[in-house]
Amino acid sequence: MIVAVIGAGTIGLSWARLFASYGMTVRVSDPRPDLAEAVADIPGDVQIAASVADAVRGADVVQENGPESLEFKKDLFTTLVRLAPAHALLLSSSSAIPSSAFTEDIEDASRILIGHPFNPPHVLPLVEVVPGRRTSEESVQAAVAFYRSVGRTPVVERKEIPGFVGNRLQSALSREAIFLVEQGVVTPEDLDAVVMNSLGIRWAATGPFLASHLGGGPGGYRHLMEHIGASMREIDLGEPSTDPEPLIEAVERAYGAATYEELTETRDRRQQAVMSALEQN
Repeated sequence: MIVAVIGAGTIGLSWARLFASYGMTVRVSDPRPDLAEAVADIPGDVQIAASVADAVRGADVVQENGPESLEFKKDLFTTLVRLAPAHALLLSSSSAIPSSAFTEDIEDASRILIGHPFNPPHVLPLVEVVPGRRTSEESVQAAVAFYRSVGRTPVVERKEIPGFVGNRLQSALSREAIFLVEQGVVTPEDLDAVVMNSLGIRWAATGPFLASHLGGGPGGYRHLMEHIGASMREIDLGEPSTDPEPLIEAVERAYGAATYEELTETRDRRQQAVMSALEQN
């Protein structure tokens, strides 16, 4: 398989390392003058492309990692549609801009979509797969299969929203962290200690919704919302829907097939593994 990596900044070089480690031919294109030096330590079949056209020649997948600029992406993807093979997936590492925003003037946007990683993508497994309004379902499934083939965990997000999911969650926590430090509630290092010794370990093992489901005991998320949810909603944060029932039912559908005992055993084992790993470093 040939993968074209367009843009060799931090994300692009990390993608190149990942793809090459899975035996793919990787062609890297970037105007930076030190490109040869930047890719020199990446093992595998990594080639420097003389141009974007050279990079995408015969490519099966194109992973774009350019500036977070709407105009840049409009121009680049117009070029990619013209130059890349008709079967090639055209993926963007965009951190916040949905693909529909930069493909509105492209006649055929069926193979263009977001494949947003978390830094560094050769280490962290998540890839947010976000189709645009005109992305074909075939392209969505091809992107999922491609990222799984290189050991990633693709999550398909079915509605476009600026920042997608991961960065919106990260931004929400960052805003509150900044507020708490600026208000003198806690120091930066102590706030980090709070996250590293509670939420970070918990969420690495369960994620927010499963953690809350287990926080409700055998009664699950419904019990939590009925007994603790009201007091939590009194905290001055952004308000979700006033009717919690659809959310409760969605969580119960997601996790109701396993028993409370099964889920807590998995949670505890994973949390202990995370803590053991941290103690060793």
